[in-house]
Amino acid sequence: MDLINDLVEKYIEQWSSKDNDDLWVIHEQTLRNHPKNHMQSSWVQGKLLSFLSQLSKPKYILEIGTFTGFSALCLAKGLQEDGVLHTIEIREQDAKIAQANFSISKNKNQILLHLGNAVEIIPTLKVQWDLVFIDADKTGYIDYYELVLPSLHPNGLIIADNVLFHGDVLQENIKGKNAKAIHAFNEHVSKDARSEQIILSVRDGLMLIKKK
Repeated sequence: MDLINDLVEKYIEQWSSKDNDDLWVIHEQTLRNHPKNHMQSSWVQGKLLSFLSQLSKPKYILEIGTFTGFSALCLAKGLQEDGVLHTIEIREQDAKIAQANFSISKNKNQILLHLGNAVEIIPTLKVQWDLVFIDADKTGYIDYYELVLPSLHPNGLIIADNVLFHGDVLQENIKGKNAKAIHAFNEHVSKDARSEQIILSVRDGLMLIKKK
């Protein structure tokens, strides 16, 4: 299901700022060369991530799901001078591509890439998170949320991607394990008395979550 009219999307892209730097190159290379390029954040979504990071000026960022590194580099734009972005990727080949992309960034010394299972890695990172971006396997969203919420700064922000999941969650009878998992995540967060949230209809849906 197309959630956004093509003309609307093209108009939004036309009148949204584009950074004339390596980010654009990385974004386009992934679109051209990666067999799963649909997994990459759109340019507009990446710009929104940059905006939120630059406005909040986080010291510690966690990204769950690196892919080829575009979203991490967008998030890194707002890092404090002594800040660190931890990003976790389970697929070795994507991690290699991401690391190569990080190596040409001005933020290369502030980005730490972890290869492996996020459920195992997150507990080892003894950090209070200012900004968290969840964009990994959909069946793990609730686990990731529960792992990071206790370590979220009181003024911190969690961003969860794909919360509309191609429109599949809008169906009366939701089918597919990923769509069911996303719907369960949305329901789980909405019932959590510790936090509050809002869903934005950007691309495939972004949920912004903060502590109450």
